Amino acid sequence: MSKLSEDAADRLTAVLRDGMTIAVGGFGLCGIPTDLIRIVRDSGVTDLTIASNNLGVDGKGLGLLLENGQITKVLSSYVGENKLFMQQYIDGQLEVEFVPQGTLAERMRAGGSGIPAFYTPTGYGTPIAEGKPTAEFDGRTYVLERAIAADLALVHAHTADVNGNLRYRLTARNFNPVAAMCGEVTFAEAEHVVEPGGIAPDDIHTPSVFVHHLMQATAEKDIEQRTVHPRPENRPETQEVA
Repeated sequence: MSKLSEDAADRLTAVLRDGMTIAVGGFGLCGIPTDLIRIVRDSGVTDLTIASNNLGVDGKGLGLLLENGQITKVLSSYVGENKLFMQQYIDGQLEVEFVPQGTLAERMRAGGSGIPAFYTPTGYGTPIAEGKPTAEFDGRTYVLERAIAADLALVHAHTADVNGNLRYRLTARNFNPVAAMCGEVTFAEAEHVVEPGGIAPDDIHTPSVFVHHLMQATAEKDIEQRTVHPRPENRPETQEVA
């Protein structure tokens, strides 16, 4: 059954409500579901808890929701390049739960796998572990981390078939697969949409069982930090080789 919808904005808006927990794929501006984020912004929902590696940059990505006053709490690994995010955290206007990146990914994966919690050595003996149960296994102390089971997940894929199977491209794969898993309802946007069978089975990164709604991505991709090599002022003349 096709999950591709031309009215995905209406479908997403109908699901949104104040106080939701939303898992969002992407890292910085790489692999972020820009179209879906804009729909959330335009809906006006507030008091959101966002589980994502970071909040993009000022004025882009999840920074749009932050500037619009829609986010109350963030589960994140990195304050990053977003100055407003950093300032609101310092001023106590935004509740931030810092989560190591590997732990954040595993908490999302666990939420999508029906695992309520797991033990990890990461963070033991640091503020990350404060107030959390610990246990010793084979002479090493581990911290108990709860799974993330989000009300909604938003992800961006490079290619999707109409049934909702997703394939990500290169670094854009980052948090998208695990975010897609942990949402009670998952919306995906894709740059390219193909017919069933258009993605080889071995190339499917997120099976369609995790995806409920699919839309065509239209937003232009932003580059967080553009790095280029300086152009030589005097290029050497091309020499003919006999």
